[in-house]
Amino acid sequence: LKLRAISFSNNSSYLPPLRCPAVAHFEPRDGSPECYLIHGGRTPNNELSSSLYMLSVDSRGCNRKVTLQCQEKELVGDVPSARYGHTLSVIHSRGKTACVLFGGRSYMPSSERTTENWNSVVDCPPQVFLIDLEFGCSSAHTLPELTDGQSFHVALAREDCVYFLGGHILSSDCRPPRLIRLRVELLLGSPVITCTVLQEGLSITSAITSSVGYNEYIIFGGYQSETQKRMECTYIGLDDVGVHMEPREPPQWTSEISHSRTWFGGSLGKGSALFAVPSEGNPTPPDAYHFYQVNFQKEPGGEASTQGCSQESTDFEDSAPLEDSEELYFGREPHELEDSSDGEGATYNEEDEEDESQTGYWVKCCLSCQVDPNT
Repeated sequence: LKLRAISFSNNSSYLPPLRCPAVAHFEPRDGSPECYLIHGGRTPNNELSSSLYMLSVDSRGCNRKVTLQCQEKELVGDVPSARYGHTLSVIHSRGKTACVLFGGRSYMPSSERTTENWNSVVDCPPQVFLIDLEFGCSSAHTLPELTDGQSFHVALAREDCVYFLGGHILSSDCRPPRLIRLRVELLLGSPVITCTVLQEGLSITSAITSSVGYNEYIIFGGYQSETQKRMECTYIGLDDVGVHMEPREPPQWTSEISHSRTWFGGSLGKGSALFAVPSEGNPTPPDAYHFYQVNFQKEPGGEASTQGCSQESTDFEDSAPLEDSEELYFGREPHELEDSSDGEGATYNEEDEEDESQTGYWVKCCLSCQVDPNT
């Protein structure tokens, strides 16, 4: 496993390291480029972010060198508050596109915070936010079917519907096995939102979702209780009728995975996922992880089957620190990989060196900072 630093274009906004943000993949559509939408999350200072970022490819070089562009999107209207552990989904309705933001946790209101509970968090109100990416308009909607806030759930979108699966309710400390379907019609004037609560869901939090086909997914990982990981795998298919869930045979988990207390990761695209398990020992090695890759392949009959985990890796030389965040995967064309030099015996290429004149990755020292970033 090799982790490479990514350079940003000189007109990029600063993207802080974020834990548990909401990430949505915006696929190429109607001439719009592929990008990732990132909202909220915890910063290294344990503060919560309310910013919305758009991350896209600025340029591609040879040898897999990629320059990214990060732009902060300014929102107006009912702006979602700073939070983490929520979801962001892209829906399409009547030729329009919007984002659906739901759930998450935030700090207690400032009027209720004391020295003892200063870092205490609460579930955000069960509101649904619709965000127009073109104009940056955000609107909040309160639905009678949504009575509790929830966090660390799974959100799957198909056209004008979003399915919310699992999640944790902090006020009652439970993981209800419910399934929520949210349908959004982007009509002229004001949108129409219909919510249906289904009881046949999964009791799960912080799960990893990997796409194995068109509107077909495998869900694995996560937790079914505070102290118990969920070791099963579930197939989920979305169609015009609704959502279909079937259990799938899980991979042969290694002993390190089975006996670990925590695990996390994200999708790598095309039926593959990467997750990490903290290394344990006496003394515990600092910042050491076992890495695993799980591949879900489709059988000739059309069913998705799980494959075994690849060998773990503990080679951290020249690797960047691993953050507990979503994995971002930008697809690449086959011809772009033909002349890559990632293997052994790779030759030096001057174009691989960073061009400092094209990067502007800088950090503000405070919110009122007036330093010119171009200086």
